[in-house]
Amino acid sequence: MTKLYQKSEITFAVLWIAAYVVLSSLADQISESLGVVKSVTAVLHIVMSLILYFWIRRNNLSNKYGFCRSAVPAEKFLYYLPLVIIASTAFWGGFKVQYGFPDALMYVISMLCVGFLEEVIFRGLLFRAMEKDNLKKAVIVSALTFGIGHIVNLFNGSGRDPMSSLIQVVFAVFVGFVLVLIFHYGGSLIPCIVFHSANNAFKIFEADQIMDPKMEMVVNLILIFAVLGGYLLYLIRTFSKEADSRS
Repeated sequence: MTKLYQKSEITFAVLWIAAYVVLSSLADQISESLGVVKSVTAVLHIVMSLILYFWIRRNNLSNKYGFCRSAVPAEKFLYYLPLVIIASTAFWGGFKVQYGFPDALMYVISMLCVGFLEEVIFRGLLFRAMEKDNLKKAVIVSALTFGIGHIVNLFNGSGRDPMSSLIQVVFAVFVGFVLVLIFHYGGSLIPCIVFHSANNAFKIFEADQIMDPKMEMVVNLILIFAVLGGYLLYLIRTFSKEADSRS
């Protein structure tokens, strides 16, 4: 791993993305065939998370990949309240555990690891590999690849209709832009990991659909463009002004 990383950080990041997407999809299928949701997937994600975490620590790359405190106070990021709003939507319709205990446990473990893996891979490995050559391109590629990665839900039997999957992709792109800017400006990946892991894990507690699908689509679009879009504009304007004042 280290030799490949030293040879090409971008290749290293792309291979991790490919391995994560392909192996996760296969593990989900095997888990379903065994009758326990995310059973194999959870084990896979734990192993991948441990490998990546200890590899980063062993090579003294913790600060580079954001395993540290943010250099920017939480106040400057509005205490991450827009992200709290997004994560809290899982409870807006009530509270209901979607699975029995074994399935729920495996699901939560898998989703917590997904938050860690996707942040380290997309915001850490890929972004850091590209930013030294072209910061704007690195931000865009990191966000878009993260969003496009969710298009797999169109083909993996997730049960989502095409429009819902498309909205999820757009949502993931906006989240990707917000999180990569938080990481870039603050230098810490921890807020991104905490939000991502919590947002994923909370989905298991969502109550059954209580609103009309069309209304739900409108609400999702408002969350994307008003909450995430507004937060994104705030981050860009706030930190770009600071950069201009220092130059």
